[in-house]
Amino acid sequence: MAQLTGKGSLIAGVLAAIGASVCCVGPLVLLALGIGGTWIGNLTAMEPYRPIFIGLTLLFLGLAFRKLYLAPQACTPGSPCADPRTIQRQRLIFWIVAVPLLGLLAVPWLASFFY
Repeated sequence: MAQLTGKGSLIAGVLAAIGASVCCVGPLVLLALGIGGTWIGNLTAMEPYRPIFIGLTLLFLGLAFRKLYLAPQACTPGSPCADPRTIQRQRLIFWIVAVPLLGLLAVPWLASFFY
């Protein structure tokens, strides 16, 4: 099995979070855009798979966190990863992506405060 890179883990986490939130956030976004109809109720068909997608999201975010913070980086001098600014940018992008993803996962629990 191929090892996921930090970038690959982050992308996989994003896709899994979208899958986890499609049942709950999808209808709200469509209604906010003025798109309605009875077919929107069919988007809740993904609800039984939500725990699987949540688990995958947390797994991939954990792998990306491990790659960025816990795993030692072996870089040859002169390579892009040897520059400390590169790891700082990667960590910044990780948090810019991780915080909204965790917010998307929390929508069903937080939605009761808004409606």
